[in-house]
Amino acid sequence: MTKKVEFLFDVGSPTAYLAYTQLPAIAERSGAEIVWTPMLLGGLFKAVGNQSPAFLKPKSEWMSKDIPRFAKRYGVPFRSNEHFPVNTLGLMRGAIAAQEDGILEKYLSCVFSAMWVNSKKMDEPDIVSSTLVEGGVDSARIFERIQEQSVKDRLISNTESAAERGAFGAPTFFVGDDMFFGQDRLDFVEEWLSS
Repeated sequence: MTKKVEFLFDVGSPTAYLAYTQLPAIAERSGAEIVWTPMLLGGLFKAVGNQSPAFLKPKSEWMSKDIPRFAKRYGVPFRSNEHFPVNTLGLMRGAIAAQEDGILEKYLSCVFSAMWVNSKKMDEPDIVSSTLVEGGVDSARIFERIQEQSVKDRLISNTESAAERGAFGAPTFFVGDDMFFGQDRLDFVEEWLSS
C-alpha cells in the first residue's frame, strides 16, 4: 500500500506556500503520495475559534521575519504580499475545480507564485484571470466552475472535515491519523513517512 501524506492548505497562507515548495521532494524521497486537500482557512478559523496571524500584531511581526528565514533556507523565492490578507474564497473554489479537472499542479503554480512571489492582489477577478492565462490555465472555465454548487459544497466539506479532525490552521498534514501543523514540522512529516 502506498504511503500517503494529506496536505490541507489555503493559498492565502504564506506558510502553506513554503510547504508547497518542499512537500513534493519529501514525498518523492519517502515514496509517498500527496493527497491535496484545498480548504478555506477563513472558514476553518471561524469553525474552531482561531484567527489569522495578520490580526495578532506580535505574531504578525514575528512571522514577517520567520517566513523569509525559511524561504532562504529552502532556496525558494518569497515576497510578502502587500495586499495580505487576501480573500481566497474564489481561489480555493478554483483549486477544487482545478483538482477535479486534473490541472491542480498548474493552477497552484500560478496562484502560489502570484500570491507569494509577485505580491498580486489575488481577490481581484481581472488579476486572477490574467494570472491564470499567463500560466496556461483556462481562466474562463475556472471562473465558470467556481459557480457550480458541487464545487462550493466540496470546499465546504473539506473545511468542515478539517475542523472535525482537529485542524486549526494551514498548512496541516496528516500521515495516517497523525496530524502535523505548520511548514516547520515538515521534518516530522518526512520522519513519519519514512518509518
